[in-house]
Amino acid sequence: MADVAKLAGVSSQTVSRVANGQAGVVESTREQVLAAMRELGYRPNSAARSLRYGRFNTLGVILFGLSSTGNSRTVEAIATHAAAEGYAITLIPVGAPTQDNVLGAFTRMGELAVDGVIVIIEVHLLDAATPALPPGVHVVVVDSDAGERYPVVDTDQADGARQAVRHLLELGHPTVWHIAGPAESYSAERRAQAWRTVLEEAGREVPPVGRGDWSAESGYRAGLALPATCTAVFVANDQMALGVLRALTDQGRRVPADVSVVGFDDIADASSYLPPLTTVHQDFAEVGRRCVEALLKQISDGPGGPGTDLVPTHLVVRGSTASYPGPG
Repeated sequence: MADVAKLAGVSSQTVSRVANGQAGVVESTREQVLAAMRELGYRPNSAARSLRYGRFNTLGVILFGLSSTGNSRTVEAIATHAAAEGYAITLIPVGAPTQDNVLGAFTRMGELAVDGVIVIIEVHLLDAATPALPPGVHVVVVDSDAGERYPVVDTDQADGARQAVRHLLELGHPTVWHIAGPAESYSAERRAQAWRTVLEEAGREVPPVGRGDWSAESGYRAGLALPATCTAVFVANDQMALGVLRALTDQGRRVPADVSVVGFDDIADASSYLPPLTTVHQDFAEVGRRCVEALLKQISDGPGGPGTDLVPTHLVVRGSTASYPGPG
């Protein structure tokens, strides 16, 4: 720092203010100091700054795997928005969804020195209804029903499912079949419950639920099990919907002439399915932005109170849905 000050012709205190991004430095002087830093290859000591100011400019992310579309795109959005705010992220995947594993991940986060933690809990814990997180930690939870205990950010899963089912009923279909995601998934649970509620409120028959594991292969198997009387099906994600389209085609059933299909997620390839898939759009970028925003607000203003912040969804109508073809 003394070398930079000497080369720039300023005091060490001025170099310190520039290195720490503080105000009160004339712009021409700031540029002069930055030029001297570049010339000498000077890098501020982030560890020393962290000890001095109690900030690490790092956010932790704990999650149960990156294989699902929702998790991977949410993490991508969190990383993007954190970087825009000058923060890095530290990612810790958790193997089995248990309370001990969650607490173990928090312990590791503490050792890695993060300013706050985003927990993506898309499945019910095997040994607890909702996670019990360490007190005094800045935390935001994603995709959980823990809104009475912690700040939660989530997609409005239920409203998206309602839009999908109502769309099919408005096309004249007497009822809508459903292929749900895994039973332990919060998202799958909310989508399935909304599907059932819309049918019950409309006075329609509620068919038995099919189930998959979010993969196209599981959607294919569930699609093969759909009865000949099914003319409309709401599938809990786009990957499984892809499998359903294949299963219907293999059975000689046309989409949408014989069966209408709606998915959920609006993944990048959904418009390239054959036919292009009608689906519920999730704004993963907005979920990531709100997570980072809520966590940084806690870091600057203190712990946030509980509550759930829902990001809206909307139905994207494409070529996989059509009017009820009539009986037989």
